[in-house]
Amino acid sequence: MPSEFLKSAPGLPPDQTGDVRDVVQIMLARLQAGGDTAACDYARTLDGWDGDIVVAQDQLAGVAAQVPSELKSAIRYAHDNIRRFARAQRASAQDFETELRPGLTVGQRQIPLNAAGCYVPGGRYAHIASALMTITTARAAGVAHITACSPPRPGIGIAPSVLYAMLLAGADRILVLGGVQGIAAMAQGLFGGVPADILVGPGNQYVAEAKRQLFGPVGIDMLAGPTDLMVIADASADPARVAWDLSGQAEHGYNSPVWLVTDNRAFAQDVMRMVPDCIAALPEPNAAQARAAWDDLGEVILCDTPGEMAEIADRYAPEHLHVQAADLDWWKSRLCAYGSLFLGENAAVAFGDKAAGPNHVLPTSGAARYTGGLSVHKFLKTVTWQKVGNRALPDLARATATISRHEGMEGHARTADIRLANLAPPVKMVANDQN
Repeated sequence: MPSEFLKSAPGLPPDQTGDVRDVVQIMLARLQAGGDTAACDYARTLDGWDGDIVVAQDQLAGVAAQVPSELKSAIRYAHDNIRRFARAQRASAQDFETELRPGLTVGQRQIPLNAAGCYVPGGRYAHIASALMTITTARAAGVAHITACSPPRPGIGIAPSVLYAMLLAGADRILVLGGVQGIAAMAQGLFGGVPADILVGPGNQYVAEAKRQLFGPVGIDMLAGPTDLMVIADASADPARVAWDLSGQAEHGYNSPVWLVTDNRAFAQDVMRMVPDCIAALPEPNAAQARAAWDDLGEVILCDTPGEMAEIADRYAPEHLHVQAADLDWWKSRLCAYGSLFLGENAAVAFGDKAAGPNHVLPTSGAARYTGGLSVHKFLKTVTWQKVGNRALPDLARATATISRHEGMEGHARTADIRLANLAPPVKMVANDQN
């Protein structure tokens, strides 16, 4: 029997992607031409910020005193987990060399990027975890210069808790800038900074579009859209816990999809009944955001078998995939399209978002079909090298010349021929005749 939608998503009205693209293009052009002055103008106009753009060292020195001890302890705990995981990833990226044939030696090097720009969102929430996830990972990769930016809060600037996290994670420079102007400032190295080789971190549609338009001369982590979650659950799961997991993720906003895939109808109906109550228990405006996401984008899909459930998960390729079902080892080996996998009822998605260690900057909108999330590998260049000795040269040159001429590339062929022609013949050893 094909899967059945017990709750389908009516969807959102068409977005205004074209308008966003045009606005960002104009802003980037002005920022390219106007530099620091244009960035300051946008900070005043869009964020109401007229203070210093670069956070001064004396302000950073006193920021720890402004953060409650309990919060500082939690931030240090999360930072330690994120750093340990990132360092383990870095250790997995190895240089090597190997001799493919006698005289033909090849290899690879892992070279950290020189400069990274880490965007830390603002808006409704103070994104402490995003500061830790991006900056800590760049530092573990060995990036030499790290600039971070975040939009200001009126009359405050960057929240002290976010500044504390940025400083702990290892940012070299911190800019009180958000949106397109923050992205452009890091890309161009405005306000005395080093131009970024890569721009990373989540943000709104304007931030995402700015990264998209700058991509090419500057690297980016990914083109991220609204966050999403899929829960796979069977009858062994707790419906109340699953209802809260869906509701908690939905509070990200009206455009954040949440999906439940299950093989048990009664379980699905229980969850569907509980979600509205969970959402109603949230404070405003969180409840309104979560209600809109559930009503417009929430789906509940009933399947016959675990295999069908896995097929749907692979097709959706969710950013967060939470399995609350029996035989977790089977699910771990079977599932193959997700940003991050959460195995078992204890592995709350919020743990991964905030403090568990693996990165929370993840592919959205189905991009997990072809890419993973932010990691130290994004801050490394895997480059290759080769060295050719005399023993390897004859066969290599002949093969290269043959392929080149077949392709019609005579110049390539002759670069091989000349090396073969100039190869010195081996020196013959002649025994001395004593007679």
